[in-house]
Amino acid sequence: MKSTVETLEDNRVKLLVEVDEAEFDTAVDAAFKRIAKEVRMPGFRPGKAPRRLLEAQFGHGVGREEALREAMPEYYAKAVIEHDVDVIAPPDIEITGGQETGVVEFEAVVEVRPSMNAGGYDGLRVEIPSPQATDEQIDEQVDTLRRNFAELNTVERPAADGDHVTIDIAGTHEDEPVPGLTTSDYDYEVGSGAVVAEIDDNLRGASAGDEIEFDAPHPDPEEEEPLNFSITVKEVKESVLPEMTDEWAAEVSEFETAAELRADMASRLGAMQVNQAQMAVQQNTAEALAELITDEVPASMVDNEINARIQDLVGRLQQQGMDVGAYLEAVGQTAESLAEEFREPAEQAVKVDLALRSVAELQGLVPDDEALDESIAEMAGQGGQDADDLKARLIEVGQLSALRGDLAKQAAMEWLTENVELVDHNGEPIDRAALELPEEDAEDKPVDSADQANDLSEEE
Repeated sequence: MKSTVETLEDNRVKLLVEVDEAEFDTAVDAAFKRIAKEVRMPGFRPGKAPRRLLEAQFGHGVGREEALREAMPEYYAKAVIEHDVDVIAPPDIEITGGQETGVVEFEAVVEVRPSMNAGGYDGLRVEIPSPQATDEQIDEQVDTLRRNFAELNTVERPAADGDHVTIDIAGTHEDEPVPGLTTSDYDYEVGSGAVVAEIDDNLRGASAGDEIEFDAPHPDPEEEEPLNFSITVKEVKESVLPEMTDEWAAEVSEFETAAELRADMASRLGAMQVNQAQMAVQQNTAEALAELITDEVPASMVDNEINARIQDLVGRLQQQGMDVGAYLEAVGQTAESLAEEFREPAEQAVKVDLALRSVAELQGLVPDDEALDESIAEMAGQGGQDADDLKARLIEVGQLSALRGDLAKQAAMEWLTENVELVDHNGEPIDRAALELPEEDAEDKPVDSADQANDLSEEE
């Protein structure tokens, strides 16, 4: 087989392939063997009829037509691998010669991954959550613990946010009681927003003995008539938090003093915020990088990414023993609406993919053959394989270039996360040293989503 490649416009190439008659005859012979399994000839078991008899009965053209249909994808794939064509869509194939006899010739026009310039990547400014806990955040954590041990004391004053009120409540819709909205002696925390906002609005300032009636929009947007509420306030209680004393700390925790308890909570909160900031570096860098791609990305790449995400969802549902049709019905979606829901994140993933490849190229981060061999050797060692065998397999299935591209994108993301400017939500610079956990915390650090950016850029 011989092949050449021509570059066309609009991110397309044309592969021209020739298969000499002797090589193609092997495919014709295989085609007749398949035909033999489908027909019955007197004196021969299924699949054992010789080619010459089949040709005599059905004609040579039958086998050649079958061979063209079955072998064409293989010849096309060999040409793609030979010329390292990064295809992103199915080809348009036209047979230009050899349909009946002689050398088989065909052309395959296919869309390839475009190169796009991520201009400005070396000046990215990425906002992430502050990795340092403030005194106010630590105080809130402490108060959350104190609220868990709070006492409720009856007060003779109007209710305010944070108070607990004992109420009788009756909720109706079109004069019919609403299940779950009618009960007596119900303890409700004012300001919690546990039901509808209008309940909190009407309970603020209410005192024991007050009777309140009001309407609230129905949470179902298809329902035009509002909900009607009738509430009797029976008691107002304020939440009294325990004092943060050494005695209380020793009683509710493993620490002997309030200072030790607060320090532990500060340490835990700080470690959590460092983890969140670390995850946000890659995620937010990827999002900022995607914004640098202003050209329209190929629809075929977006469709491929949507299909990959749908297949991933189907796989996860199957692992849980769920049927995708039942799932779509449960969430009120169709296959079309699900695909549309995935479109925006899929488009962003494609932009990240193209931007990372651009950064890798501009920064010289695309691995050379030696670096690629080192990576393959590492992969082979992890899987207990021979490196040469693994490389040969990757070449055979046309995945060597894909591996090179993945390594380049990984290197580009590492370069970016080390070089982008990091700021908090106030625009204040963040010292990268603040993103490091103390050794004792790092040992127990859970696996973070270091692959989030890669998830954005994965596509089939």
